[in-house]
Amino acid sequence: MKKKICFIVNPISGVGRQKVIEKLIDRELNRLLYDYEIAYTKAAKHATELSKQAAEKGFDIVVAVGGDGSVNETAKGLIGSTTAMAIIPTGSGNGLARHLQIPLNLKKAMDVINNGKEKFIDTIRLNDESFVNIAGVGFDAHIGWEFAKFGKRGFSSYLKVIQRELPKYKAQEYELVIEGKVHSKKAFLISVANGSQWGNNAYIAPLADISDGIMDVMIMKDFSFFNAISIGFRLFRKTVHQSAFLEIIKCKEVVIRQQKNIAHIDGEPIEAGNEISIKVNPQSLKVIVP
Repeated sequence: MKKKICFIVNPISGVGRQKVIEKLIDRELNRLLYDYEIAYTKAAKHATELSKQAAEKGFDIVVAVGGDGSVNETAKGLIGSTTAMAIIPTGSGNGLARHLQIPLNLKKAMDVINNGKEKFIDTIRLNDESFVNIAGVGFDAHIGWEFAKFGKRGFSSYLKVIQRELPKYKAQEYELVIEGKVHSKKAFLISVANGSQWGNNAYIAPLADISDGIMDVMIMKDFSFFNAISIGFRLFRKTVHQSAFLEIIKCKEVVIRQQKNIAHIDGEPIEAGNEISIKVNPQSLKVIVP
């Protein structure tokens, strides 16, 4: 009996590679194994609604076609279900796809769907939201907000926003509550990592295991502008965990209290409030991997 697949496509994701998805499916999907449908998102959060509906209808696999935001929205509708999520990465960062070693080449990504295996991964709950890869406060959240206003997607645009904002951004005061203990921190950023990287092979949590039931809380201490280059090199060389400016706390739950009220979830800016409650939901999402 054939399995059923629903492809959820964000028509404006990332750098436009999703425009060829219909031809890709027609040409590369193994029709002996699968019947399929395609659904297009029409607004923010629509992917969550579509993926939840697909799971309720008994689809075996839902494919997120898009970038990190689209992948995270799709995953939200599948958490706790028996429906697996696959990824055709067409975004600018593709953090979760890279972590799961899903090829950025669209044909090879489709090969993973045709020949891949199922794996359970953790998800994380942040207040009333869930995410699959990385959330954070501080500089990366600030960049998420500025990038959303920039108007042009892509890695080069992201770098331009970072270059513009880095010299003038100041570290903030935070209070973390972990296992009943209060930790006061002055931090440039705090990333809560389920996966290992933000995207584009920038590894903020190189040792993160997405299936271990534990999150990596990465606390980037304040640093001078002259240290930024070495930290940047470490991010792309997967050695930032060895930096003297980074503190790592592994835990299952954390409360973060901050002066501002913004955060990001998988690169998408959100208003999270001054107190953020974060908790791991172990082995809660089935994914298709190589």
